[in-house]
Amino acid sequence: METGSSSLSTPGAQPLCLALDFGGTKLAAGLVNWQTGGILRQARCATSSQVGAHGQIADMLSLVRDQLRPSLQEKNSLRGVGVSFGGPVDVEQGLVLLSHHVTGWENLPLVARLQQEIGLPVYMENDANAICLGEYRYGAGKGVQDLVYLTVSTGIGGGVVLGGQLWRGSHGMAGEIGHMVVRPNGAPCTCGNRGCLEALAAGPAIARRAHEALAQAAKPSPLLQLAGGDPAAITAEMVFRAARGGDPLAAQVVEQVAEDLGLAIAMLCSVVDPARVILGGGVAKAGEQLLQPVRRAFARYAFPMLADRVSIVQAAALDEGGLLGAAALVANGT
Repeated sequence: METGSSSLSTPGAQPLCLALDFGGTKLAAGLVNWQTGGILRQARCATSSQVGAHGQIADMLSLVRDQLRPSLQEKNSLRGVGVSFGGPVDVEQGLVLLSHHVTGWENLPLVARLQQEIGLPVYMENDANAICLGEYRYGAGKGVQDLVYLTVSTGIGGGVVLGGQLWRGSHGMAGEIGHMVVRPNGAPCTCGNRGCLEALAAGPAIARRAHEALAQAAKPSPLLQLAGGDPAAITAEMVFRAARGGDPLAAQVVEQVAEDLGLAIAMLCSVVDPARVILGGGVAKAGEQLLQPVRRAFARYAFPMLADRVSIVQAAALDEGGLLGAAALVANGT
């Protein structure tokens, strides 16, 4: 259990909401100023996929009651509850459609359940869309009306804001950037296609590409030493660390990943013409080590009139994006 506080102000003096972030392995709850994005108090806990959907809900409610109860005693001071969920949702019906990590979420009416338990209006969105909205309102997207957000982590997802509004598309599938095919006949993806961006540039894909490169290498790589001599233990973070240390094999993998990300971003920008592209998620913690080659690849592939007009930046909230995204949902009342 982790708790934290970033303000000594009394809750009743600020425009507040309850922000909930349902992840596959971690849950987070926070008391957030929905006008500024300031997090007054937050609590996190690990959760097991074995507990199922109802177990996760119970864990989240316990987290709220045990850790945030002193701050929630005056419900009149809270505008509502925002929920960032790690999986597809039906916003109109208030349903979670499924979770890729935890069973029992299929078509579960989470909004109604939380409204009954907490007694406040509840606003829900999938995590990528929520974080996108949070970056637009509080983070790296402030002041921009058109932006694309990519989360690059265990998987790749994203969200799109156009004209200051979250764009969900006709079927709620806008922003499924990870399943754009950028390399036809490339690596197989969990969705059944081949060459999807997620199969090329997500964290596990980076580790796989490094493993494959090691198998073909003519001489030992420092990357293998970082992994304790076990290629199967390689992670994306190790690849970036080895590249920073001068390992040419790891540096080549980083360039290949950046090439695919830059190509995907160029294709997206040709369609939606954003002012800014924001990269978040665990892989984006590499910062400029990733962003610089991504920008170079984007400049090569982008429509010439866009090549030097779209900024590609790191997300402002790499660890608390889910909570801020949930707060942004309450701020929007959506």
